[in-house]
Amino acid sequence: MTRLAIVCVVLITAVLIQPLLCTDADAQETKPIQLSLFNPVQIYKEDVSIKGFRFNLLYGKNQNLSGFDLGLVNVLSGDMKGVQWGPISINEGGLKGWQTGWVCIADGESAGLQSGYLYNGAGSIHGVQFGIVNKTGNLKGLQLGFVNLADAADGGLQIGLVNIISSKEKLKFFPIVNWSF
Repeated sequence: MTRLAIVCVVLITAVLIQPLLCTDADAQETKPIQLSLFNPVQIYKEDVSIKGFRFNLLYGKNQNLSGFDLGLVNVLSGDMKGVQWGPISINEGGLKGWQTGWVCIADGESAGLQSGYLYNGAGSIHGVQFGIVNKTGNLKGLQLGFVNLADAADGGLQIGLVNIISSKEKLKFFPIVNWSF
């Protein structure tokens, strides 16, 4: 058997056996690494926070993550600090860092860069959203895309074909460029 095959067998065995060995006390701790095939087939349960590296082959879910998140579908029920990279990334909390893929969502406060090629969504953004459609509750920074939507803007600039800042009294919609300072 080749070394790669042995490593794969060990990793798959660890992913499948670890949840059986994990106690409730372990679930409250922060772990340095998470490997996931799909939730719940992952090393640690979804209520565990990760500080380090998480790899989700198909779908992974955890509480919070500080570090690097890589996978097809990355889901956090809390906050993300670091880099989140995958076709679909969803944070029910905030984001500090860089979130990239096809669809990027951070429901809480976000600071940094969201570069979802199709869609970026944030509760509020202090930084940059770059994609085809960008949406935020409060914009403090730059939205660059075809459609840019913001409920409010406190020092924000939108560049795209359709730019809407709902809270503005005049010129809520403006093509090419819109701003509120």
